[in-house]
Amino acid sequence: MRRLILALAVVSIVANLESCKRKKKQQVEYVDEGSGQLASTINIADPRTTIQLVRGFHDVENSAWRWTMGKFAVSLRPPATPPGKSTNLVLKFSIPATVLAKHKSIVISATVSGVPLDSATFASEGEQEYRRKVPANALQDDMVPVEFSLDKFFAAGTLDLRELGIVVSVIGLEIAP
Repeated sequence: MRRLILALAVVSIVANLESCKRKKKQQVEYVDEGSGQLASTINIADPRTTIQLVRGFHDVENSAWRWTMGKFAVSLRPPATPPGKSTNLVLKFSIPATVLAKHKSIVISATVSGVPLDSATFASEGEQEYRRKVPANALQDDMVPVEFSLDKFFAAGTLDLRELGIVVSVIGLEIAP
């Protein structure tokens, strides 16, 4: 009888050990990748549009913005502009006081599909907006390369270990009102 109880105990322990080794069902996470199209306007902190940041951007800070380098670029989808309307390139950014204390002003230049837009000079700290009309011939492709350059920026190692230009929050192509 004692052997029978001992045998049953061993079988029970082995069965419990085997059930512990069973693989747990894997949970599959689904990621909404949207339509797979490029966006016309990029919120710089949105991880869904990070792929559209071509070069010249640092990591997201405060879940809202990114520092740029002296030159930075994005790819945008041109909006479906109705006849008789035009499209604007819009860059929403901020110039920190530390930048203006050193540089006094910053000139921003941009090209859309290689077509240069008028530059603009900014000489005050805080939130700013660069807005320029984009010629229709620059919006012919499904993916529009947009490149920006700053006339002044901090070289890496000057203010930070990174090259620093301006603080950007939004870049986009918008239909003009």
